[in-house]
Amino acid sequence: MGRDRQRVCLQDGLKLDLNRLARNGFVRPGADIGIRCIRWTHSYWGEIASGTITADMRADSAGWFRIRIGRLDQHVELRSEPRHFGGRQWYFVCPRRGRLASVLWKPPGANLFCSRQMWGRQVAYLSQFSDATSRAHLGKARIKTRLIADEDHDAWDLPPKPKWMRWSTYNRYVDRFDRYEGQLDYGCAALAAKLGKRL
Repeated sequence: MGRDRQRVCLQDGLKLDLNRLARNGFVRPGADIGIRCIRWTHSYWGEIASGTITADMRADSAGWFRIRIGRLDQHVELRSEPRHFGGRQWYFVCPRRGRLASVLWKPPGANLFCSRQMWGRQVAYLSQFSDATSRAHLGKARIKTRLIADEDHDAWDLPPKPKWMRWSTYNRYVDRFDRYEGQLDYGCAALAAKLGKRL
């Protein structure tokens, strides 16, 4: 059974994922990107926040990132570390903890982005509030989002492989999707057996 919601859900707030920002062209190692618009959307509520970001990653090992949303104007240090097999990996430096993080969170009610560890026991992930059945539904939804992005989720049970995705990656999603389906089938069978005993 999921926990009572005494803590704030991280996914109800805003998230900055440096790797995703780089994949989508919002930041670029070796470059100063200038000002870019950014927005956060929810599948049901539409746009929940918007602002601008600026990042300078021209130096090899250090840079900066700035985000403005309404009255929030936050400057975050960036640092890169060498990878074991060559190249460098970029990270945010948490403004409060000073630790490296790929993701910064701004939970509801917070006034700045920080690493998950900064928020401690005040926050929890959505899955921590869910039971096994809800986690299986969330898992299936995440896989669908990864495979079809903004298209209609209800149009597909399991979407086909996107052209850009490798077959090995797609097959891992299929296996995970099938495990979630199995959990849901097991839950339905258990519920039917429980109801059958009562009759």
